[in-house]
Amino acid sequence: MDIRYARSETELSRCFPVMVQLRPHLSQAEFINRVLQQRQEGYQLVYVQAEDGVKAVAGFRIQNLLAHGRILYVDDLVTDASSRSQSYGKQLITWLHEQAQAQGCSSLQLDSGVQRADAHRFYFREGLVITSFRFVKPL
Repeated sequence: MDIRYARSETELSRCFPVMVQLRPHLSQAEFINRVLQQRQEGYQLVYVQAEDGVKAVAGFRIQNLLAHGRILYVDDLVTDASSRSQSYGKQLITWLHEQAQAQGCSSLQLDSGVQRADAHRFYFREGLVITSFRFVKPL
C-alpha cells in the first residue's frame, strides 16, 4: 500500500469510484475535466493504492492567504466506504500533514459539510479543530 499522485487520466479514472462517494453529483468525465482545470490553480490529487485497488483519495492545494499565511488546503478527502476504519484515511491525513510541513505551511485546513458527523469524529481524532464557520450565498 502506498500514496501516489494521480497524474494521468487513467489514474484519475481509477480514483473516480472512491471520489464519487464524496462528490456524487459528478460524472466521471466531469470529475476528470475539473481536476485537469484545477491543476492550473495548483490542485493535486493523491490516492492510497492497496493491493486490491484505490482505498482513499485526497485533493489539495497550497495557498497563500492574508488571514493564515501559507497553508495546505484539502479540497477533498474520502475513503472508500467498504474500507473505512482500516487506517487508509489516517495514512492520507498524515501524509498531507507531512506535505504541509515540508512546504513550509503554517497549517493544514479543510471544510467539511455539517452533515458529515463521522468525518468530523475522524478529524477531531487526527488533531484538527473547528476554527470558523463558512457562509455561502448561492448565485
